[in-house]
Amino acid sequence: MKAVCWYGRNDVRVETVPDPKILSPRDAIVRVTSTAICGSDLHMYDGYLPSMRDGDILGHEFMGEVVEVGTEIDNLKVGDRVLVPFTIACGRCFFCERQLWSLCDNSNPNAAALEKINGFSGSGLFGYSHLYGGYAGGQAEFVRVPFADVGAFKVPDGLTDDQVLFLTDVFPTGYMAAESARIEPGDTVAVWGCGPVGQFAIKSAYLLGAHRVIAIDRVPERLEMAKIDGKAEVVDYTDPASRDVVEVLKQMTGGMGPDVCIDAVGLEAHGTTVDAVVDRAKHAVRLTTDRPHVLRQAIQACRKGGRVSIPGVYGGFLDKVPFGAAFAKGLTFTMGQTHVHRYVEPLMDRVVNGEIDPSFIITHRVALDDAPEMYRTFREKEDGCIKVVMRP
Repeated sequence: MKAVCWYGRNDVRVETVPDPKILSPRDAIVRVTSTAICGSDLHMYDGYLPSMRDGDILGHEFMGEVVEVGTEIDNLKVGDRVLVPFTIACGRCFFCERQLWSLCDNSNPNAAALEKINGFSGSGLFGYSHLYGGYAGGQAEFVRVPFADVGAFKVPDGLTDDQVLFLTDVFPTGYMAAESARIEPGDTVAVWGCGPVGQFAIKSAYLLGAHRVIAIDRVPERLEMAKIDGKAEVVDYTDPASRDVVEVLKQMTGGMGPDVCIDAVGLEAHGTTVDAVVDRAKHAVRLTTDRPHVLRQAIQACRKGGRVSIPGVYGGFLDKVPFGAAFAKGLTFTMGQTHVHRYVEPLMDRVVNGEIDPSFIITHRVALDDAPEMYRTFREKEDGCIKVVMRP
């Protein structure tokens, strides 16, 4: 089969590799019909995620058709159309039983490596390095889905791939970011980052009752989407009048600050202020693991007693985070990998009911063979690229 394979920093290739096989009675093999490039894939593309190996298959947003099932799978059959959460979960451990699917205790065979770094390991992830299990990803013609009895969700008739593909990651990620921040009717929500997760955080904030959403970014196409599709007020932090984002947000909220601040950027944040420049310099020479510029702004901007939600991925140790300000203002933090399994069905209902059509974020539809070019385009934010969907 063909698959998108990692070979080093800024080097992905479409290669012919062996087809996947059933390895466990709870496995299924899925023929991929749609797969996407995610912003999290860029952390590997840019060389920031350790434990990658030449030839690793990328991709964790995918869906398709079941072509084979293991002997213990009784809720799926060949021909079923399914979507697959990017988090791999067993369904039976302490954490899965409590709907904390991304913290599964049994799906990461390389848990010991993460335990040395973080104390404990979360779940395995598709196509996301050997720290997270070394599972082959879904930017391929076929993929093995472990624990498919709980990790493959049937798609209702009448829904297109484009409508449901993003239930595998970015839609639940944006929604969980908004839900975990306990958005209340009348709240003002600030969202940093207008990539796909940020766009869904904006939409989800309104679905959960927010009165205003303010979106912060620098890419014109992303800001336009946030404004037109998301109905958000927008701040371009490269505009000389808006470079002090914290002050701008104070002015926009009568001096209070937003009730909720959502960091949908994470470890590769950009900025124009001194701290952002220092972050990039330290990052370039590997003196720091992450660039937490946005997180600093979110903490400083959030109103007293407010909530900071962090769907943006961080990988290691953060430098000069104003935790004293967070303490002094009594902020509440929520964060973590998305418990996708928890959200697939309720969000699917919202799609079926016409409350949201997730396909609005798609800007590029290409073949799998176009992956190397589209990784570059997506990374450089060229050609108005916000979301790439590939058809194997």
